[in-house]
Amino acid sequence: MFFSAPFRYDGAMALTDTELLAQLDALGIPHRTVAHEAAHTVEEARRHRGTLPGGHAKNLFLKDRKGGFWLVVAEEEVRVDITAIEKHLGAPRLSFASAEAMVALLGVEPGSVTPFALANESAADVRLVLDSGLAALDPLNFHPLRNDRTTAIGRDDFLRFLEAVGHAPVMVDVAAVAAARAAARAAREGGTARPEDGA
Repeated sequence: MFFSAPFRYDGAMALTDTELLAQLDALGIPHRTVAHEAAHTVEEARRHRGTLPGGHAKNLFLKDRKGGFWLVVAEEEVRVDITAIEKHLGAPRLSFASAEAMVALLGVEPGSVTPFALANESAADVRLVLDSGLAALDPLNFHPLRNDRTTAIGRDDFLRFLEAVGHAPVMVDVAAVAAARAAARAAREGGTARPEDGA
């Protein structure tokens, strides 16, 4: 389901990309935004954005069994094993959150999920999981609340942005936890992990 405007359930309008970039300016964070065709998947983003240096992300908006919400931000090439992350965090069972919850809390539509959405007040209780592999790259590139733009900021500036909006990340080596679970599963089954299990 897609929505004509990013209204939250409480009726308040979510941040626009212009307001987000103004917040970065207010924090003294340099940024550069490139316009491109709308990208709803990682594959489309690669095609449309052209060659942009630095790290690029895949973003998963999840809900746990107890009603908590999580945003997993990982390097785009990394295989994200949700069960492995769930077990690593000790979180109640994780699954994909609904599009309605995405709009209500993050203020963005499917295809536009981004850690920049944590600047919305409605996202205050969303917990952030940041891939340590992505965090090692510089600069970092994310959609600025819309999927026909990509905004680059420095890695340290991104961490400063997260601190400013009250979202200290839980750092997880996403590739490593996926590989560890695959290896453990293979050992139980008496075989070896398939290459794609840790990809």
